[in-house]
Amino acid sequence: MDNLRRLDLNLLVTLDVLLSEHNVTRAARRLNFSQPSISVHLAKLRDIFGDPLLLPGPHGMKPTARAEELREPLRQALEALGRAVSPAQPFEPSKADQTWRVAATDYGESTILLPALSGLRALAPGTRLAVLEMNPSRIARQAEQGEIDLAFHTVAGSPPGMRRRALFAERYVLAGRGDHPRLKRKPTLKQFCALEHVLVSADGGGFHGATDAALAQVGLLRRVALSVPHFLFMVSVLQSTDLVAMLPERLVRANPALKVVEPPVDIPGYEMAMLWHERSHRDPAHQWLREHIQKSV
Repeated sequence: MDNLRRLDLNLLVTLDVLLSEHNVTRAARRLNFSQPSISVHLAKLRDIFGDPLLLPGPHGMKPTARAEELREPLRQALEALGRAVSPAQPFEPSKADQTWRVAATDYGESTILLPALSGLRALAPGTRLAVLEMNPSRIARQAEQGEIDLAFHTVAGSPPGMRRRALFAERYVLAGRGDHPRLKRKPTLKQFCALEHVLVSADGGGFHGATDAALAQVGLLRRVALSVPHFLFMVSVLQSTDLVAMLPERLVRANPALKVVEPPVDIPGYEMAMLWHERSHRDPAHQWLREHIQKSV
């Protein structure tokens, strides 16, 4: 470590060229330095390594055994350093082989990832996508440690300190099976409360949500007969039973098996956002993925 602290990067570059040229004059010409400057560099290198490194010979300077040991590791280190400090290369999706990892709920999978998937496969066929189960309390830590590239969450629920981009605004509608006898038209509040409802409980097993809070403000209750952890299971339940649900419009607006009507109670919607960590903000591949997803939703 002491030698490393004493080293100047220019000295290592000079040593690499000297080991290639075996001649101070040619090394000076390649590096655009004066010959005395190269001689000064060589003197400092000899002091640092405790070795002559290059000795005069009949056909130029001859590397010592220590210099020969240094030659390949030094070349590899300088090449790696050059790659590290060189400008980022433009991202070419057709040649990419990245594995992207994103965190999403089943709602995010259906409304964000699914619309983006066909284009992703067509434009970047060599890439892979891993979808991880969303855990809102872990998003920031996962992104900071590089465990995920992106997460999809509501703007209001986004953890502080993360980069984010709003994707779309969502609203709630009332839905049931396509031939549901009580959804031929918008129900009254009384009729709405008389229906049997299913809701998604983010915490698992809950029977109270935003709709119940809104009804309570006007002194009303509804009957929630079923609580499920995922939206997609809820949609299957609606198609095969008389249960109804208040759910995001994007999940049901293109489903011919469901009847969708305006609810008689106003439930505030939300904005969905794409989240990522500062560490990947300027990465060309990451930028491309974010742009592709935003264009797809």
